[in-house]
Amino acid sequence: MKQRITGFDIARAFAIFGMVIVNFKIAMNAETGSELLLGFTSLFEGRASALFVVLAGVGVTFLTKKFRESQDRVSIINGRNILAKRGLLLIVIGLAYTPIWEADILHFYGFYFLIAAVVFSIKDRSLLVASALIVVLFPILMIFFDYEKGWDWGTLTYHGFWTIDGMIRHIIFNGFHPVIPWCAFLIFGMWLGRQDLSETTVRKKLLAWCLGIWAITELAFFALRAILSKGKEFGLSAEEIEFLFSTSIIPPMPQYVIAAGSLAVVIIIFCLYLSERFAESKLTTWLYKTGQLSLTLYVAHVIVGMGILESVGRLDNQTINFSLFSSFVFCVFGITFSVIWLKYFKVGPLEWIFRKVAS
Repeated sequence: MKQRITGFDIARAFAIFGMVIVNFKIAMNAETGSELLLGFTSLFEGRASALFVVLAGVGVTFLTKKFRESQDRVSIINGRNILAKRGLLLIVIGLAYTPIWEADILHFYGFYFLIAAVVFSIKDRSLLVASALIVVLFPILMIFFDYEKGWDWGTLTYHGFWTIDGMIRHIIFNGFHPVIPWCAFLIFGMWLGRQDLSETTVRKKLLAWCLGIWAITELAFFALRAILSKGKEFGLSAEEIEFLFSTSIIPPMPQYVIAAGSLAVVIIIFCLYLSERFAESKLTTWLYKTGQLSLTLYVAHVIVGMGILESVGRLDNQTINFSLFSSFVFCVFGITFSVIWLKYFKVGPLEWIFRKVAS
């Protein structure tokens, strides 16, 4: 069990590193420099954050296991209350954080947790069905509502967020990580957390399925985009083809959710193997401890990391080379801080506050 939890925390560390790379690139508007490095950073876009949410779903399952297995009505209500408290706290923290970082994921997380409070007690198969329905619901909403409303794609700025209709639209449908379909990642993670990943057979089966689904989805939609772009009879522009048939994060079409979700499972299983194969390695220990401070590091990479860069005038219009270098420096700082902090304390600073307020 310890190795299993260690593996999940290593995956959280990798998710944080990926989010730092992506967010530093966005904040710096780093679109110039090495083509190779630009291609490298694009691999993390929409994948690191999806991994983060799937892992949150796994964490929800661990947190609520005793309540769910008791089948006692009072215990179930207690479990719902804990998730609801955490969800509301994340919404408050995230909304307070949004003026500093518009691409914040925490307030979305809060709404995912509120939904988790409702569904955490349902059966395994029902979790998968709920996740699939949420994924399918997104393109249906696109038929009836304007996905681009409020967006300035040139600057990735969302106008009207602080209005009632703008906030509802942004949170539920067309924000950076909207509840529909992003909550599907959390619910799928809840299902994943119920699987016995300590069993080699279960791991191998999941790894084979998810690796295959990820590869087939990416290749199939790559081929589909190529075919559509060559046929004028389809009546679609290059931008429309890319918008509707890509596996990128914007818009989060079903093929994106499937590709990112299956890749998240592959990475998680890899991290579980890593935690076992190199259990005594210092690097494994450092990564494990870094994952334990994921909330603290997520907030710090904006307030501390981007704050320092802004103070020295190096936050705007930088090259991808400098953006990646800055990301690397922050990740090294994050590892060092985590290792030192956990020598003296059991949990990270924000993690401690979170548990005290929302327990």
